[in-house]
Amino acid sequence: MQVKRLFLLAFACLLVSAASGFAAGNWTPLFNGKDLTGWQHIGPGSFTVENGMLVSHGGMGLLWYTKKEFGNCVLRVVYKAGPKANSGVFVQIPLPPKDPWDAVNSGYEVQILEQSDYPSFDEYHRTGALYSISKAGTYPPSADGWNTMEITMVGFQVVVRINGVTVDEYDPSNPVPRRKYWYEPQRGPRPEKGYIGVQNHNEESKVLFKEVSVKPLDE
Repeated sequence: MQVKRLFLLAFACLLVSAASGFAAGNWTPLFNGKDLTGWQHIGPGSFTVENGMLVSHGGMGLLWYTKKEFGNCVLRVVYKAGPKANSGVFVQIPLPPKDPWDAVNSGYEVQILEQSDYPSFDEYHRTGALYSISKAGTYPPSADGWNTMEITMVGFQVVVRINGVTVDEYDPSNPVPRRKYWYEPQRGPRPEKGYIGVQNHNEESKVLFKEVSVKPLDE
């Protein structure tokens, strides 16, 4: 019990450190706003760079960052999602993915889904949820349509904030729902660090990304 308390205290301190360190100079951009240097696309569809933004096309595919694995960090993604948006941000992918399903089944997908009429739309599948694994609460809409998602990873714990509000706090020691649909991720442990990526679906569900940045918590 004492060990668990110490771990939770350390985790809380790291979260406070992350929240207090959101100054611009503390972040390293992974997307340079010009081209796909450092990124690789696999699967159907594509991403293009248009007016300084990553734009998703077709699907289902994955654009993943090849240069480094990430753990104990905050990943910041600034995105714009229309009413039919369907995408996600992947974290803790343990090995370089060979196809998009590697990321689905071996990492965590922080969902971006705005289709309230989608067959599986609920608190486990909407924006901010660790897709089908940990449910998300609501978040305030942005004034200009651009949303800021901050994903804090400390050990095996994952916390998701959108527009300054915590919407999901995932602790792998808690029970996880059983799979309902064939396309949901396989259950099982994920690593403490891994590769990251963003997902594309069909043209109707296009999502724009203008920032993907990271800030380490253990340096």
